[in-house]
Amino acid sequence: MIVHPDIENYIHSLTSLPDPVLEEMAREGEARNFPIIGPAVGRLLVTLIQFGHVHTVLECGSGFGYSALWMALALSENARITCIETDEKNIERAKYYFEKAGQSHKVSFICGNALEVVPTLKQTYDLIVNDIDKEGYPLILPRLVERLRTGGMLVTDNVLRQGKVTGPASDPATAAVQEYNRLLAEADNLWNSFIPLRDGVGLSVKLRKKDKG
Repeated sequence: MIVHPDIENYIHSLTSLPDPVLEEMAREGEARNFPIIGPAVGRLLVTLIQFGHVHTVLECGSGFGYSALWMALALSENARITCIETDEKNIERAKYYFEKAGQSHKVSFICGNALEVVPTLKQTYDLIVNDIDKEGYPLILPRLVERLRTGGMLVTDNVLRQGKVTGPASDPATAAVQEYNRLLAEADNLWNSFIPLRDGVGLSVKLRKKDKG
């Protein structure tokens, strides 16, 4: 994380969870040492959904569904989220939590590698969340942009990699994130913001190519 734990705790103290199931999921993440986005980023996702009138969401790298549940709780009853995850056990845990939170009707799960699954998808999405294995970031970017509607937003987790992106890459994952960020910045149809929240969140709005100044 690039944000001091005291700041994280302070932000958390000012907000509440929209459903107690999220606290249960956070405890599982801690017990498994499984990284989750945390409540601050969860609330950011909710804000984006509520402000942007989002109806279709694609999440790549869903884990056991923590961030997806945040989004599902914010979506309208007729909205839908599609989650791609490589681990069948994580999908089963996610289904359990979605059922417990009464949100199963909003979600569908695909077990597979997002790099292979995304090119097979036909529709476009209002919001896409990218949290796959970091070494796949540069490869998946053009596929995600293709599936994002004009005016839609791509949200990317871990774009600052504990601050490692500021210097020469010491590992393949950091090098991949640096390349991904460069590709975002150079894309003529994306408007990007890099938010130093938790481990860094990238927000990229898809523009018509002529709209970028």
